[in-house]
Amino acid sequence: MTTALDQIDAWIDAHFDEEVKFLQELVRVPTDTPPGNNAPHADRTAELLAAMGLNAEKHPVPEAEVKAVGMESVTNLILRRRYGDGGKTIALNAHGDVVPPGEGWTHDPYGGEIVDGKMYGRATAVSKCDIASFTFAIRALESLGAKLAGSVELHVTYDEEFGGVVGPDWLLSKGLTKPDLMIAAGFSYQVVVAHNGCLQLQATVHGDMAHAAIPDSGTDALQATNHILNALYALNADYLNITSEVEGITHPYLNVGQIAGGTNTNVIPGKVVLNIDRRMIPEEDPAEVEASIRQTIQDAASSFNPPRGGKRVTVDVKRLLLSRAMKPLPGNQPLVQAIQKHAQAVLGEAIPALGTPLYTDVRLYVERGIPGVIYGAGPRTVLESHAKRADERLDLRDLRAATKVIARTLLDLLQPA
Repeated sequence: MTTALDQIDAWIDAHFDEEVKFLQELVRVPTDTPPGNNAPHADRTAELLAAMGLNAEKHPVPEAEVKAVGMESVTNLILRRRYGDGGKTIALNAHGDVVPPGEGWTHDPYGGEIVDGKMYGRATAVSKCDIASFTFAIRALESLGAKLAGSVELHVTYDEEFGGVVGPDWLLSKGLTKPDLMIAAGFSYQVVVAHNGCLQLQATVHGDMAHAAIPDSGTDALQATNHILNALYALNADYLNITSEVEGITHPYLNVGQIAGGTNTNVIPGKVVLNIDRRMIPEEDPAEVEASIRQTIQDAASSFNPPRGGKRVTVDVKRLLLSRAMKPLPGNQPLVQAIQKHAQAVLGEAIPALGTPLYTDVRLYVERGIPGVIYGAGPRTVLESHAKRADERLDLRDLRAATKVIARTLLDLLQPA
């Protein structure tokens, strides 16, 4: 006897080539952030959805708000599918923005090329793949023509890389959506129920520019920056002793990801700017973390000795981003249980529920009391996916499997009472 789950799986298998082509089209429209000119991708996504009979609402974010966060254009999409009275509203969120491709690619980062069952391209694994998996899961669910209760919303947003302020946070704060449960883009072999927070700071070190032939007439901001960097990186040894109780999350970590400064080779640098990324485990207080880093920077700057007669260095510190950690809400159990059950059936192995050191948009829903988890198309680890590295890729078997798991999970969660 053919069951509804068999029918879902068969529909996805029959339409999988179409799903793959849909993902290729999404990959071929760049969404490098920065610079963050993402409205064209939203327009193309809405066009592709409409061709499948799925009409998404376009919600353009005002230009001033977009530019205030350092991006160029953002249009977020909401696809609403109502199935029956009662029941819950389940949001599926995937982000279309992505970091620039960088160097070292052996495949076109915007080509969606398929080699040995893997699709290559920026955002194939994080997270345009889940725009595809969520879309085709919805279509597979609707192919049943079954009596359901509640609704599903697909949220395609474009501010995950910069913190979500003009992405999910904007949609939620404007009252454009208020789901009961949510699933965000993730990987296929675990259900993520918690994640790290992220604090990003920019420190500008001010010295005194001078001619390189008479270095003692100035104060080298780069030497002072080196002194500050040593103090910052020394914190990582202390962080090893701060451990999380959440499985999958270990300890905090600090990284300086970008440094800029100086005016010319023959000039003592008068200013250096460094961008700092501090990952916070769920147990940490962001305010205390930020205060500690600011104090470390100021202490290091104060202890730097300028040349005789030189000026003391000063440092301005500003916050670039604060993404709070995601902590599991009790109401997430129906999501966790359904995904684990169906993932084990589809993949043939038990799927753990754990935390991840990444940070995502999910916390913006969770902070508002909306239980959420992270689950979608991808490998067992970020490293395998090459996310944020050259030759990012997605094994198409994982795309197929995740689409089935999400569709089956939606069927469970939307059953009439």
